[in-house]
Amino acid sequence: MEQTWRWFGPEDAITLAEIAQTGATGIVTALHHIPYGVVWSTDDIAKRKRAIEAAPSLGLRWSVVESLPVAEAIKLGEGDLVPLFDHYRASIRNLAALGVKTICYNFMPMLDWTRTQLAARRPRGGTALRFNAYEYAAFDCFILKRKGAEAEQKPEVLARAKAWVDAASQSDKEKLLATIMAGLPGAYDRYDVPGLRRMLERYGGIDRAALRANLKVFAGSGAGRRGGGRRALYPSRRSAAAVVRAVAHRLDRR
Repeated sequence: MEQTWRWFGPEDAITLAEIAQTGATGIVTALHHIPYGVVWSTDDIAKRKRAIEAAPSLGLRWSVVESLPVAEAIKLGEGDLVPLFDHYRASIRNLAALGVKTICYNFMPMLDWTRTQLAARRPRGGTALRFNAYEYAAFDCFILKRKGAEAEQKPEVLARAKAWVDAASQSDKEKLLATIMAGLPGAYDRYDVPGLRRMLERYGGIDRAALRANLKVFAGSGAGRRGGGRRALYPSRRSAAAVVRAVAHRLDRR
């Protein structure tokens, strides 16, 4: 068992020295600056490893990749996927060749996770992520205006959501959107409200069976299991269902 810590790279407000103070020896990170579907080169991987291991006194190593993202086209089963499979395999080989062999990925539509606050103040002065159902409902029902969203909410949650959106400034609404989009940590593509609606439409024909079938194709391509590393596919967490409830609801209904 190794104690590890998530680090979002050189731009992270938390430094490696601070992480070392927790007792962690393993770093969990990814090359968030590289667009989905593009090969992680050995040069880029080596550069991140050097940054993590630059101070030997800290005793840190790159233990886990979280995550090596799966391009949205693969989840949707759109177009010629062979180049994307090839690029994914190449990234795994490059990571394994440099000693990074535990690689996480997910097959969740659109977002990895969702919160409505990224820096909720705690009693002792620290901050934490937080998910408030009424803020999510305010976004889903009154900003995104997803069809059928209001019917999915409890009356008391919907009432509080309406009160929030009525009192919110444009800046408040933009901040909420940015927070929800942070479910794509370091992602190359971010959605505005129209873009999010368009992406939901792309998933309109995808039911549970279709999504599983696309996952099976991905796994069968070797992209999810070859290259010398250990792959870990983690299930969709409850928080990840927030904005993509439209997809989840459709999958469950079908």
